[in-house]
Amino acid sequence: MRVDSLSLIQRRIALIERGGRAATEAAGHAPTGHDRIDRALGGGVMRARVHELVAESAAEAGSGAGFVGVLAHRLGGEMIWLRERDAELRQGQLHAPGVAAIGIDPARLLLGVLPDAAAVLRAAADAVRCAGLGTVVIELWGNPRAYDLTASRRLALLAEASGVTALLLRVGGAVAPSAAQTRIGVSPAPSVPLAADAPGYPAWTVELQRQRGRPAGGIWRVEWDWEHGQLRDQDHDAATLSGAVPPLSGDRPAGAIGAAGLRRTG
Repeated sequence: MRVDSLSLIQRRIALIERGGRAATEAAGHAPTGHDRIDRALGGGVMRARVHELVAESAAEAGSGAGFVGVLAHRLGGEMIWLRERDAELRQGQLHAPGVAAIGIDPARLLLGVLPDAAAVLRAAADAVRCAGLGTVVIELWGNPRAYDLTASRRLALLAEASGVTALLLRVGGAVAPSAAQTRIGVSPAPSVPLAADAPGYPAWTVELQRQRGRPAGGIWRVEWDWEHGQLRDQDHDAATLSGAVPPLSGDRPAGAIGAAGLRRTG
């Protein structure tokens, strides 16, 4: 369901809250399924926290969205994705077949498209308060004035209180202090074609840039095996073959399953 009004988003959140559907888990970690990433994170993505996922440029936005979708799938539960209208006009919409290919039930995803970053953050604060949700994705482009250390602290406190996990996708923004539990850089990696030159699995280079209370560091090249719902290491030797191609991402129109990104143009 797509909603283009803050008041409608607030009503939808209230309905979820009244429905009494609890988040998948209120504490602990959601394993990504990738052993080395999970060890670095202390068991997986920590629930009830804010996590920053960083795509350095608009060309990498679709790839970043794809990896965020994978993490949201692993976290489970009802999901709200909040983004600015201008980002949707410039970059394209979330692609329902791509969402489904990652493993997310589109019926459990509420998409909120709002006029600016300030409206996105207001809706995010309401959403993160709602313990009936599993994940809130907050997509911000550039360096909006509305998002600063105070705003990130507010989101972090709300997430800890409700048990909801917030995935903050930053596109083309400068690194700045925040209260996020982790900062993870995401960039597209070449995918390896499957048999008969079928499109390869979505692939990313993932870097753990910062982590509260634990060591940072670690770079992995991974791919999402949508057939088995598994995040795994990519075969680096295979990825260097001449047949390896960039995954369909924010800089190219997505195909039927959205490839590395969840977007389509138009």
